[in-house]
Amino acid sequence: MGKKIAKKITWTIKNFSSLPPAKIYSDQFEVGGCKWCLLAYPKGNSVDFLSLYLEVASYGSLPSGWRRHTRFILTIVNQISEISSHPKKETQHWLDENSPNWGFPSMLPLNELHAKDNGFMVNGELKIVAEIHLLEVIGKLDVTEETSTVTETMDVNGFQLLPSQAKAVICMFERHPEIATEFRPKNPNLRKGYMSLLLSLIETMCQLPQEISKDDLCEAYAALGLMRDAGFKLDWLEKKLDEVSEKSENEEARETQMKEMEEELKNLKQKWLDMEALVEKEKAKVSAAKAPLSFDDVV
Repeated sequence: MGKKIAKKITWTIKNFSSLPPAKIYSDQFEVGGCKWCLLAYPKGNSVDFLSLYLEVASYGSLPSGWRRHTRFILTIVNQISEISSHPKKETQHWLDENSPNWGFPSMLPLNELHAKDNGFMVNGELKIVAEIHLLEVIGKLDVTEETSTVTETMDVNGFQLLPSQAKAVICMFERHPEIATEFRPKNPNLRKGYMSLLLSLIETMCQLPQEISKDDLCEAYAALGLMRDAGFKLDWLEKKLDEVSEKSENEEARETQMKEMEEELKNLKQKWLDMEALVEKEKAKVSAAKAPLSFDDVV
């Protein structure tokens, strides 16, 4: 294959501390038309370390002679600190039927992994990020669907994003290339969170003016302030938010005015009906006064 393909995924392992020593697998994911999974030994593969590997999924069903050349990086995410280190190891290897997985038996000492203050275990969850670069494939390709515990992300200007977010963020950087030049957070999860917040704010601003409440606007300005404090350059967005706020306020004022006019029109219609009834009544009286007396009236 002439084109090198890369993908980054996150494997979230719940209740990690209570897992048995046996090896566990992530859900399968796809890179370059090939199925993969991550393999871990929670109690270590005959060592007092977390053992972590990349494996070709369902390799037993592949035809003889298959080979896949890959370079990959495995990272244990520090979930509470962007300053502290994130244990990371990188390797490059040909995987084949004789060597369907490859990785690191001594990824991280178990005592460091389980230490409360180290930030690797939060609420019983461990997060592992795998960046896979598929360099060459020999043999048949295969595909699979991704599932809940494995999340594909894409790197856009240093932000790890879902594929569904990438197009909007790429467009944003093209129009405002200076937006993140002074953005301070380094932790990948924090960076992703801030960018998701920014996209949510923009989505809110794209609603119809009548659908945006005062609470929505207050929260939008609060979110804008939070992101600017983190280093985002958002003068352009603040200007647009002011416009949205003004539109929303004008829409609310127009709706109030319209309701008042409708109520006034309703009252006028009722007055007109009352007046019409009174006129008809007076017409009847006038007609009666003009009518000549009949024989019966006289006699």
